[in-house]
Parts: sequence; structure tokens; C-alpha cells
Amino acid sequence: MSACKRLLYVVKHRSLWAQVRRNVTTWSPVGAAFNAKPHRRLDLFEKNVGLFGVPELSCPAGFQAAAKTALKNTQRLVEKACSSPPGAETVECFDQLSDGLCKVADLADFIKVAHPDPAFREAAEKTCVDIGTVVEKLNTNVELCKSLKNLLDNPNIVAQLDPDTRRVAELFMFDFEISGIHLDDKLRKEAVGLHVKLLDLNNEFLVGSHMPNRIARSAIPEHLHLHFASEGSFIQVGGLHADSPDDLVREIAYRIYLYPNADLMNCLEELLKCRHKLAKLVGYESYGHRALKGTMAKTPETVMNFLQLLTDKLSDKTANDFKMMRDMKKKLNPRNAELMPWDHPFLSGVLRAERYNIEPSLYSPYFSLGACMEGLNNLFSQLYGVSLMSEHPSAGEVWSEDVRKLAVVHETEGLLGYIYCDFFHRSDKPHQDCHFTIRGGRWCQETSQYQLPVVVLMLSLPHPSKSAPTLLTPGMMENLFHEMGHAMHSMLGRTRYQHVTGTRCSTDFAEVPSILMEYFATDYRVISQFARHYETGQPLPESMVARLCESKKVCGAADTQLQIFYAVLDQIYHSKPHNRSTTDILKDMQQKFYGLPYTPNTAWQLRFSHLIGYGAKYYSYLMSRAVASMVWKQCFVQDPLNRDMGERYRREMLAHGGAKEPMLMVEGMLQRRPTIEDFVDALVSELNPNFETFIMDSES
Repeated sequence: MSACKRLLYVVKHRSLWAQVRRNVTTWSPVGAAFNAKPHRRLDLFEKNVGLFGVPELSCPAGFQAAAKTALKNTQRLVEKACSSPPGAETVECFDQLSDGLCKVADLADFIKVAHPDPAFREAAEKTCVDIGTVVEKLNTNVELCKSLKNLLDNPNIVAQLDPDTRRVAELFMFDFEISGIHLDDKLRKEAVGLHVKLLDLNNEFLVGSHMPNRIARSAIPEHLHLHFASEGSFIQVGGLHADSPDDLVREIAYRIYLYPNADLMNCLEELLKCRHKLAKLVGYESYGHRALKGTMAKTPETVMNFLQLLTDKLSDKTANDFKMMRDMKKKLNPRNAELMPWDHPFLSGVLRAERYNIEPSLYSPYFSLGACMEGLNNLFSQLYGVSLMSEHPSAGEVWSEDVRKLAVVHETEGLLGYIYCDFFHRSDKPHQDCHFTIRGGRWCQETSQYQLPVVVLMLSLPHPSKSAPTLLTPGMMENLFHEMGHAMHSMLGRTRYQHVTGTRCSTDFAEVPSILMEYFATDYRVISQFARHYETGQPLPESMVARLCESKKVCGAADTQLQIFYAVLDQIYHSKPHNRSTTDILKDMQQKFYGLPYTPNTAWQLRFSHLIGYGAKYYSYLMSRAVASMVWKQCFVQDPLNRDMGERYRREMLAHGGAKEPMLMVEGMLQRRPTIEDFVDALVSELNPNFETFIMDSES
């Protein structure tokens, strides 16, 4: 973007800002935009630009048209790749091919879960299946693979490639290999069939894992009916009610929500069998070995070593945490003091609140959504020279009236991309916080311009009331910072190729930028810049921030051990086949890696939706947290607003997406190569108390 265009862009947004009314606390423009209710322009003659500005997507039928166009371009690019001489142009052609399909598939993948109109969701779902089927066929296209192999097998040509181009070429070849390109025709067709079958099984399990269970109203005490949704003569249970102070409500929810569904159980068993069969077919020892190639961990053996070492190091702290929970349960309910799995989340929360007085209602008035967005804007401005600028979406551009659009603008580089903020609760919207890539960044040789990334952040926050803006609990605020970490990973990357843009990198590295943001979210030097009462403008006291940060360590070992249990279960499911049910495996792993007893006639694994997107990679949350902890302590703890360190972080870790080996990026930032033992020590040290907090508490 030229200097003239940058100036016009900033002037344009300043004129928009001037129209935003400020209240007594004088929020910045982005803060005011998120603290105000959205006002839709009523222009009957305004043209429907289509979802995300894609003209075809002004109606559900447009998905078919968009897919048809993408598939037509795909055929043209396949022919070009197969007929062109091997070189950098081959890789560029592959990336254009990937980009064309991803721009339709990724958008459809989001719309199928987020759009309130069932017609849009159904059209998007069909498009996902259609594009997915084409991708699997491309990954077993022998002629297409040959064009890439001819390049990589020629040392003279490879020597002329820049590092990014060579890595992207190798990644595309890896996609061919794991799809069975080296197999004979019969086995290759079998591999394609397994891929297609897995698409259906994945979708079936993902949908089923979120479906509520129901039970006859007469089966539970009448005075508890009000805690659950009613459906005629049935009570519907759609979650674990983990925060309920009533022991019986938590137990009923746990037993009913986790009651085994035979069809879903068969789906999971078949899914795991198909994954293993496909992995063996294409030459891997297990699905875990196939999934972990190219990650920081690299092998399942390394992952299990990491999880076992962490379990051993945490054993004393975990035992002490469970003792505290048992004592608290005995105090709250002397007649039933046995600690059960449904007690863990509630009692750990009670212990945190009792020790540090972190009642969310004390914090929420300081964490209005506008204040938090203002804080993020300030942080990004100081670390990276980046501003978040609110834009008014055009007609038809967004799927719900309360979606906000942000332009991300760098002080010298200009417009970096767009973030659509789908932050508010809707009845038909998934109740989970997510980041979706809608369009990846890439350098377009055909236009000599950079294709700007577009992402969506999805939260499920309460709507503003008549008397107050949306007020966030500390947990909601931290989740907002986490998801914005993913978004900035997408925005600040400037990869040449779309195939490795932003979060399209190793899973155990992709969570590092988002988890690192959680450290900024609990640092007083950051919070003090934005956390102020939405009515009085008074800042949040430093002692309250310190207590909030320290409270996370209460029962932290038990919470970490629960994550270890999930990660181990994921690894075992994706190792060699077992002659026992997934429930029997869960019982065994729960005893070895968690400690609280298994509840008969429950099947928690059927609610483990991460088995789809994070199959064999659930450990990534723990390993990424270890890396984020090391980066924070070594690079930001002394000064979390240091511009030089922010630029270094962007240069070493955010800019590359997946174009660089993940461990090399970590090594570049830390100036050393960490070991598995370093990762374990980083996580354990997180749980050590900070005695300065106790001093601050006593003084206040």
C-alpha cells in the first residue's frame, strides 16, 4: 500500500470514529464501537455484496456456483502444473490450486456451523463434502505428483529454490505421500475410499458429540427440573453443569450427558479403525506416527515421554490438590465426601475463590467488552505498531447483525487484513471459542499484490443490556485474548505461499501465539492500560490483578493432570489397534493418569470432539503452553510492552506461518534449542507460588 493510500485509509477511519458517541469513560474508537449496540443502516437500495464480500454468496445457491468456479480453475491449474517444466513456477501453481479450493472450503467450513439460516448451513455442508472429495482425489493424482517429484528429484533445480519454496514443495509432497500416491492403482483407490469414508465419519462424530441426551422427567427429583431444558415428558441435558453448586445437579448432568450412545460408539470405533488402516496402508506404524510427522514432537514416543515425565513431576502437587478438594467437599457436604469427576471443576473454583476472593462479579465491571478491545488495540500498537479499526460491513457481508468487522492496519505497512468478530451468543451457534481462517495470505504473482488474510473470531458472550455494555468475567477476557492471539498470527504473517499462511503450521506450534496472549491478559502492566469501571472510570486495583493471576495456580496441578489424561487417551486411541472397547481403554488411562474413579455407564470419549480436529495431537495444548511460558519468562516478563521484543517475536515466530520448521522458530526466539525436560520444567514451575502476591495481599 502506497503512503498516499495509507493516509487516505487512516483519514477515512478517523472520520468514522468521529461519529461514535463516547460515554463518561471516554473509550477509544474501537472500545466505543464494541461497547455500543450495533446500528444497521436501512438502505433499501444497498447492493448485497455476499458473505465476506464474495458476490456469489448472496444466497445459499451461490455456494454451488462458487464451488463450480473453483473446480473449473482447479482443472486448469492441474493441467498447467503437469505440463510446465519443473521449477519455482510449479510450486506457485500448486499454491494457487490450494488457494482456490481453500477459499471456498474454509469459508463453507465456517458457514456450516455459524450461519443462522439452515439453507446456508446445508449448502455450505454440501460444498465442504464436494471440495473435500476433490482434494482427496488430487492427493492421489499420479501425474500431478510426478510434476512435483520431477522438481524435488533434480538437485540442480532444488538448489535454485529459496528456503520457503523448497519447504512448501516438500509439504505438498508429504500430502501426496500420506494419501498413498506411491501405492498401486488398487491400493490407491482403497486409500481414496478410506479418506472419503473418514470425511463422513468425522462429521457424524462431531455432530453427535454435541447432541444433548434426554431422560424421562420422572427419573429425576422434581425440584431439580428447573436446572435442565424440558422436552415434553423428558428432561434434556446438553452439558455437564460443572459449575453448579448442587452436588446432585452435577452428578445427574454427568451421568446423563455422558451416557453411552450405541450409534456414536460404533462411529468412533469405526473412525479409529479407518484411521489406523489408512496410516498402515500409506506406510506408517500408526495414525499417531502419520499425524505427528512435521510437528515439534515428531513421534508418539516423544509425546508419551513428555506426558509421563510431566505426570511424575506433578505427582506430589496433584495429590495435594485432590486432598484440598476432598477436604472442601467434606466441609460443604459431610454426608458425601467422596471426590468424583463431576466435583473437580466446581471444587477447584471454590478453592480459588475462597483463597483469593476472585468472585467474577467483582471483576466484570472493569472488563467491559469495549475496554478489553481497547486493551488489545493498545497492546498491539505498542508491540507491533498495529491498530484495530472498526469498519461498517456492507449489506449481506455478515451472517448476523451483531458481527463486528475490524481492519488491521500497520503504521507503515498499511492494511494487513480483516477480522470479523462474531462475539455474541445465538441459540443456533456453537458454544465454543474458535478462530477460523476464511482466506489465507499469499503473494499473488498474477496481480503483483498481497492477498490479505481474512479470519473470524467466534465467542459466545452475553449481549449488552439496556443499562450496561457486555461485561466479561476474567475467564471470558482471557479467552478473548487467546483467540485474538490466533488472529494476529494470521494477520502478522507475510508468507509468500497460502499453503503455510498464519496458523497453517504444526498444531503443537499453532497454539503458542494464543496461549502467550493469556500471559499478557493477566499482567498488571497490560491490564492497567484498559481495565476500568464502565460507569466510574476507576482502574482495577493492582492487588486484584495479582490475586487473579495467582489463583490460577490453585489446583493447577490437578487441572494439568486432567489435560494429561485427555492427551494420553488421544495417543492410545491412535496407536496400535486394541482388542478392547474405547471405554475399557478410558477406564485404564483414567486410573493411571488421572486418579478419580471411572463412573459406570458413562462414555466421556463420546464427548471428546477434539478427536476430530486434534486427533493424536491433543498434547499440543500442553507443549504449546510450555513454549509460551518460556517465551514469556525470557522475553516479555521484564517489559511486556517492549517494541523491540515485539518486533523480534513477529520476526522469529509469527511471520513464517508454517514455512519454517516449528522448533527452528522456537530456537530463534529463545536463542537455544529446548529439550522435553525443559518443557516439563516450564509447566511445573508455572505452579510455584509467587510470594510477592501474598505480600501485596497483606498490604491491601
